[in-house]
Amino acid sequence: MSPAPAHTAHDISSRALAWLHTNREYGALYDVSRDELTDDGDVYKSLCETALAASLVLRSGVAGTTDLGLARELLDFCWDQLDRGALLYERLLRHPLTTDPMETYAHFARGGYRYPQLERLLAHHVALRATHAVEHVPNRRLAVANAARVVGLDEGPGAHDWGGLTRATWLGATPEPWHIDWLTGYSVTHTVFHLTDWGRLPGGLPADLAEYLTQWLPVWTDIWAEAGQWDLTAELMIVGACLPEPWAEDDDWRRLAAIQHDDGLVPRDDQPVDGDPAQRYEAHQHPTVVAAIAGTLALVRALDAPKQPGS
Repeated sequence: MSPAPAHTAHDISSRALAWLHTNREYGALYDVSRDELTDDGDVYKSLCETALAASLVLRSGVAGTTDLGLARELLDFCWDQLDRGALLYERLLRHPLTTDPMETYAHFARGGYRYPQLERLLAHHVALRATHAVEHVPNRRLAVANAARVVGLDEGPGAHDWGGLTRATWLGATPEPWHIDWLTGYSVTHTVFHLTDWGRLPGGLPADLAEYLTQWLPVWTDIWAEAGQWDLTAELMIVGACLPEPWAEDDDWRRLAAIQHDDGLVPRDDQPVDGDPAQRYEAHQHPTVVAAIAGTLALVRALDAPKQPGS
C-alpha cells in the first residue's frame, strides 16, 4: 500500500470514528427493559458492532491521541450500557446456547475489560458437547471460535478444530468465484475476519485461500462497488487488509472517501440518506463501523509493510 491510500484510509477511519462517537446515544438502551435485553440479543447488536470498531482502534495503536480517546470513550459507553458485563451474563444464564454473549464480550476483553462471573460461565459452556453441537452456519462457528480465542478459552476440552471449521465454509471450498452472491459475499468476509482475528493473525488464513482471495477480491470489490453496495464493498476492503500480503487499490480508497459524508457517516448503499438523525444511525451505523475498521486495519498493515529499496 502506498502512502496516499494510507493517508486516505486513516482519514476515513478517523471521520467514521468521530461520527460513531457523536451519535453514540442513538444506540443507548435507556428505554429497553432488562428482560427484553436479556431475551433478545439483537437489541444490543449496534453496541456490539461499535464496541468491535473501538476495540480494534485501541488494539492497533496507530490512531492519533484524539482518536484513541474517542475509541476508549466509545468502549466505556458500550460497556456501561451492558451494565459492565452483567447483562451478557444474565442473557447467557437464560439462553445457554446463544453465542452473542461471548462474541460481544470478546470485544471488551480485547480492550481490557473483564467480568469474572461471565468468564467462569463461558469456560463452563465451551467445554460442553451441547455448545459445540449448536447448528450454526460454518462462518458463524468460526465467529464463536475466534471469540473464545480472544477471551482465552480456546484450550483444553473447549478447543476448536480450526482446519475443519475452515474447510466447512464456502470460502474453504474455493468454489467457482462467479457463483458468489450478496449473502455469500458477507460469509466470505466474516470467514476471513475470524480466521485472522480481524487482521491480527494474517497467517491464520491457509495459503490456498489467500491465493484464491488475492485473485478474486479485486473482481468482487469492483462488482459490489458498481452496484453501490458500500457496506459489502468496505467489508471486502477489510479482507484485503487481513491477507498475508495485504491487498489494496488506490481507486477503492478514493471511492470510499468520495461517498463518505462530511460528518463521517458512510452510507450502506446508493440510496438517499434520510435526514432524521435517529434513522440515519439505524440505517448507516453498520457501514460506518465497517469503514472505521477498514481504515484502521489498512493503516496498520501499511505501517507494517517493509520499506522498498530507495523509499
